[in-house]
Amino acid sequence: MAEMIFSADFFRMPLVQEIGRYIYRAHICEDYFINFADASAKLNIAGDLVFRYGQRIGDRRMQAFGAYAAERQGFAPDRNDSIGRQLASLFNLRELKSCPRSQPLVRDVWLPGIQVIAARRREISAEGLYLAAQGGHNAESHNHNDVGNFIVYADGRPVIIDVGVETYTAKTFSSQRYEIWTMQSGFHNLPTIDGVMQAAGREFAASDVHYHSDDGGAQLSLNLARAYPLQAGLDSWKRTLRLDRGGNQVEVTDSYSLKRAAAQVTQTLMTPHKVAQTAAGELAVAGDTFPSGRIKLFYDARAFSFSQEEIRIEDARLKASWGDRLYRINLTAEKPRLRDTWTLRVVQQL
Repeated sequence: MAEMIFSADFFRMPLVQEIGRYIYRAHICEDYFINFADASAKLNIAGDLVFRYGQRIGDRRMQAFGAYAAERQGFAPDRNDSIGRQLASLFNLRELKSCPRSQPLVRDVWLPGIQVIAARRREISAEGLYLAAQGGHNAESHNHNDVGNFIVYADGRPVIIDVGVETYTAKTFSSQRYEIWTMQSGFHNLPTIDGVMQAAGREFAASDVHYHSDDGGAQLSLNLARAYPLQAGLDSWKRTLRLDRGGNQVEVTDSYSLKRAAAQVTQTLMTPHKVAQTAAGELAVAGDTFPSGRIKLFYDARAFSFSQEEIRIEDARLKASWGDRLYRINLTAEKPRLRDTWTLRVVQQL
């Protein structure tokens, strides 16, 4: 009986190719990456591995990104890798070094399966503002309660951030997971209604999700109401996040409807920078990363009062991304209307 031999090139499968491309679609600039859920904002990726993956799927952009990352690491194999990976890196070194090297810096990304958007002003340029945001639900792998969360970078550096996750402990994967502050929506860029934050579970999800992108900008709109438990008293909370490429600004518009009167609604923004109130409804990012007054946050001073708290960082994993401290901006509306529309703008002067 003749033997039958079957072979398959899994790298020709569209799903496998898309899995690989995620690495550069989630890339912001240099070693910064989109870090929703249990991810760190700064990563040293395995450049040789990314390069070889790009070869297997025929993606030149991925190859160039892998070569770029390998060059930043001095083309040295990772000592923590298995011997199999280290040997592959050594045997591939000459080809890797001869490959053109560049950051991908993709202008627009839309991942409908996880409802993640990313957008920058121009293709292959880190100049200006960058927006990433997500919908999804609160039972995803390594979930944080963060439906509707967003991040903003300027010239490839963080302005409004997702904090990420601390070093794993037994509590991280226990029934007490959402007692950890980094998992809670109140420490993401989201609203809290009378102290009620988002809840964990598949039923707590975004609805009415819509994405659009063109040369003028990129936009994600979604309803956050179902991400909150009934105690929040939400009828609807429609959030629209837009990057305006020409104006180099990010607009976050929240149009809400409450089922009953609320005593207080707080909009939280997480940032690695201390901000200064320079006028009513105007905050300027301070610090060494950006020149004074170059990046400003605008909000409705008639609706909100501003406060800022410093969060000292002791955890090594968070320190690797953010240093010794973070800041939590709280914009608090006392006795808000049952229905209203609020707009927050992040503007960068070029």
